[in-house]
Amino acid sequence: MENPIKNFICISNYFKGNDFLINLKKQGNRVYLITSEKLRDKPWAMEYIDEIFFMPGQDIDWNLEDLLSGVASLMRHKKIDGIVALDDFDVEKAAFLRENLRMQGMGQTTGRYFRDKLAMRMRAKDAGIPIPAFSALFNDEEINEFADTIDAPWVLKPRSEASASGIIKVHSKEELWQKIDELGNENRIKYLVEQFKPGAVYHCDGLNVNGKTIFSITSQYLATPMEISQGGGIFRSANIPYNTKDDKEIKKVNEQVLKAFGMQHGANHTEFIKCNDDGKIYFLETSSRVGGAHLAEMVEAASGVNLWSEWAKIEDSLVKGKEYKLPKINKGFAGIVLTLSKFEHPDLSGFNDSEVCFRVPLEYHAGLIVKSDNHARVRELLDDYAERLVRDFATVAQQEAVKKLH
Repeated sequence: MENPIKNFICISNYFKGNDFLINLKKQGNRVYLITSEKLRDKPWAMEYIDEIFFMPGQDIDWNLEDLLSGVASLMRHKKIDGIVALDDFDVEKAAFLRENLRMQGMGQTTGRYFRDKLAMRMRAKDAGIPIPAFSALFNDEEINEFADTIDAPWVLKPRSEASASGIIKVHSKEELWQKIDELGNENRIKYLVEQFKPGAVYHCDGLNVNGKTIFSITSQYLATPMEISQGGGIFRSANIPYNTKDDKEIKKVNEQVLKAFGMQHGANHTEFIKCNDDGKIYFLETSSRVGGAHLAEMVEAASGVNLWSEWAKIEDSLVKGKEYKLPKINKGFAGIVLTLSKFEHPDLSGFNDSEVCFRVPLEYHAGLIVKSDNHARVRELLDDYAERLVRDFATVAQQEAVKKLH
C-alpha cells in the first residue's frame, strides 16, 4: 500500500534548506514554503515547492498573527501534517503555529531551550551539565555578585541572536556596567553575562529520532565565529579524529544536552568549549537546525550524511508512521575555509588540489571544502588555503550593531 500524500509547511527567513525541500518533495509530499518577500528572487528549488508564500519584512518584522491567519486560511482546504522551521529564527514561529493549531512537534516551551541562551544555561545547570558561570541582567545585586565573584573577562551575549552576533567582551566591572547602561532598560533583559573561558571550541552536528541521537560528528572551529566577528579573519572548521577522548566526551555531553532539552527528532547543532585552564568540556549553546556557514556540506564530505536530506526523511517518516533508516556512514575527514571576499565572484581555480570537493557559491565570499582519509592532510590544506585567501581575496566587514533584538 502506498503512503498517502502529506502536506508540509516549511518556514525559512533566510535562503537555506533547498536540499530539505527537494528531499521532502521526493518522498511524495506536498511542500509549502513561507519565506520573506525580500527573498523572492533567490534560487529556491521551485520545481520541488508546490506553493510559496511571502511575508513582508524579515524575521522579527513578521506579524505572527498575520502568519497564523495565513496558515489557517491554507488549512481550510489542505490538511497540514507537519510544520518545519529551517532556520534558528524560525523555531519560535513554527512553535507558535503548532501551539495555536494544536499540531505535533516542538512547542513554545521546548523551542525556547533552543533559541534563548539564558533558558539554555538555566536548563543545562538544572541538569548538571557543565557550563561557564553566568547571570541574567534582571537584578543589579545579582549582577554585582557575579562581577565580584567570577573572574573577568566576561562576555555580554544577546539571548536570542544567532552565531556570534551582538556579543560584547568586557574586562572589568566598570566596563560591564558601562555596557549594560548603554543597552538601556528595554534591551538589557535581552542579554546575559557569562564568564569568558579561553579554549578550543567544538561543534557537534547530528540527527535525532524519537529522542535518541542516531548520528553525530564532532568538529573543531579552527577560527571561531566570535573571533571572526570581533577581529576579522578566516573561518575554518574540521571534524576531529574519531573515538578520541575529546570525541567521546563531547558526544556524551551532547546527548545529555539534547535529552535534557527535550530534542525528539530532526537536525541539531551544538557547541562546546574545552577550557584551557582545567581541560573540561563546557556546554555553550545548541540549536534545533542544521549548522550554518556550509557546515552541512562539510559534514557530508566527511561522513556521507547529508543532514538536510536526512532531516527531511525523518520528518516524512514521522507523519507517515514508518521507520527511518540512516544511510551508511563513512568515517573520513573534511574541513572548510571561508572568508568574505573583495571580489564579487572570486576566481578560486588556483586551489586545485584533488581534495577540494566543494566551492562556496556565494557572491563576495571565497570558500572551499576539502576531504581526505587523512586528518592531518585536511588540516594542512586548511592552513595553506587560509594564508592564501588572506593574501589574495579576503576583506573585513565591520560588525554591525544589533539594532533590533529578538
